[in-house]
Amino acid sequence: MAVDFKYIVVGRGLMGAAAARHLARQADGVAVIGPDEPDDRKTHQGVFASHYDEGRITRTIDPDRNWALLANRSIDRYGEIARDSGIDFYREVGCVVVAPTGGDYLERTRQAAVSLGVETRLLDGAGLKAAFPFFAFPDDGAGVFQARGAGHISPRKLVKAQSLLAEKAGAAVIRDHVVSIRSEGGSAVVETAGGLSYRAEKVLLAAGGFSIAENLLPRPVAMTVYARTVTLFEVSDADAARLAAMPSLVLRAPGIDIYLLPPIRYPNGKFYLKIGGDPDDLALSDDTEMRAWFKTEGRDTVRVHLKRIVEGLVPDMVPLSISTAACVVSHTESGYPMIGYTSSPEIAVLTGCAGTSAKSSDEIGRLGAELLLSGRISEQGYSTDFTPQFR
Repeated sequence: MAVDFKYIVVGRGLMGAAAARHLARQADGVAVIGPDEPDDRKTHQGVFASHYDEGRITRTIDPDRNWALLANRSIDRYGEIARDSGIDFYREVGCVVVAPTGGDYLERTRQAAVSLGVETRLLDGAGLKAAFPFFAFPDDGAGVFQARGAGHISPRKLVKAQSLLAEKAGAAVIRDHVVSIRSEGGSAVVETAGGLSYRAEKVLLAAGGFSIAENLLPRPVAMTVYARTVTLFEVSDADAARLAAMPSLVLRAPGIDIYLLPPIRYPNGKFYLKIGGDPDDLALSDDTEMRAWFKTEGRDTVRVHLKRIVEGLVPDMVPLSISTAACVVSHTESGYPMIGYTSSPEIAVLTGCAGTSAKSSDEIGRLGAELLLSGRISEQGYSTDFTPQFR
C-alpha cells in the first residue's frame, strides 16, 4: 500500500522538531506532527509540552561525559540554527556549577569539560564570592565556571526555529496531535485527534512525557514521568540591570539541588528570575494525569521550598511578584534518552529527557534522525548506545 510520507516524527517539542529538521535536510517525504502551544492551558483539551517557557539552562559542564557531549555538540550548532531561521534563542551569559568541596562532583564535571576541550575555571569559596557578589553560596562550596558556550536558551523559540527550518527543508508540519500508532502491512499508520490518518515507512515517537500514553507503542516505554513546579520571581528593571552579569547556576548542597536562571524578559515584557528543583517527586502515571497537571500552577509546597532557597541565595533581590508553573520530566532506567526501535521495525522511539535535555535537544534529535536514515546509531564517542527499554 502506498505511503503518505517516508518518515513521520510524532511530537513537535524540542527533540521532535530537531529530529524533523535533521531528517528533512537529508531526505524527502518527511512530516512532523505536533500542536502549537495552547492559548489557554486551563481550557485546552489536547496534549501539552514543557517547552512553553523562555528559560532553560545550557552548558557543557556536567559530571556525566555523555550528557556533556550531547550538550556540547548541540551548542556548537546554535549559531547555525539561529542564523538560518532568523530566530535568536540563545544568551551566552555563562554557567557555574557549585557543590560542596568534599565530593567528586566538581572534579568529574571539570574532567568531562577538559576531555571535550571546553575551557573552565575552578573557583574556591573566595573566588565564587569575588566573581558573583550577588550570590550568597554555602560556606563550604566551590564551583566550575564555563564562560563561553553556556548560558540559557528560550526553549519556545528554539522549537519555533527548528520547526521553521524543518519546513524550509521540505518537511510537512502538521499541527495536530497523534492518538494512535500501529504497524500495518509493512508500514506504520498514524491517526490524529483531528480524525486524519497518515501512513509512513517509519515513524519516530518523540512525544516527551506523553510518550507513555496508550496506543502509541507496541509496548510502553520503561519511563517514569514526574511532575515539576518551576517558580518565577518577577524582578524590577533596576534589579534586572544590577543582575545583568549573573550566569546560569546549578547548585548542589545539603537539602538543595536546583538550577537558577538570571533575569530573563518574558513575552509580557517583565523580567523573571527562574528556579527549579523539586525537593520530592510526584509521579504521573498516564496522559490523563499529565493533562490535569499541566492545567495547574504546580505545587505550593515546592514554591515555599524554592522561595526559601532564593531568599538565601540572592538576598538583595526583592521580587515584585512570585508565580509558579507546571511542567514534567521523564526519567529512564539508564538515565539517558531512549533512541531506538520498538518490537515493530516500522516504529522507533526518541524520548526520556531526564529533565536536562533542552540544551542537548539538537544532538538528540540528530541521533533520532540517524536511527531512521541508517537503521542504527553509529558509535560516536558515547559510552551508551541509547537502547530503549520497555515494560
